Amino acid sequence: MPKYVFIYHAPPMPADAPPPDPDDVQNMMDAWYGWADSVGDALIDLGTPLGGGIHVEPDGVSLSTKEVAGYTILTADSMDAAVALAQAHPHLTMPGGCSIEVHEAMPLPGE
Repeated sequence: MPKYVFIYHAPPMPADAPPPDPDDVQNMMDAWYGWADSVGDALIDLGTPLGGGIHVEPDGVSLSTKEVAGYTILTADSMDAAVALAQAHPHLTMPGGCSIEVHEAMPLPGE
């Protein structure tokens, strides 16, 4: 079964923003874990939040310009099925215009 990688995008938290309310954080995590439970055995890696990205090029490094907030790896029967799982993800309900990219993990040549 094909593997898919979800890349979560979210706007950066302003440096002067107050810390999030612990109850709000718990409610969001409950929603994420509820989504993970609904995916069941197709979930390979729930992932983790990401931050402080560095963009590496042949001639140097710079801060990442993409607001990559995290990732998830799962299996699905098709891209359409993976997209349907993404459309039901609570990340899309977070404030600030959050989004999810869905990529198929392609086999390495020669495998």
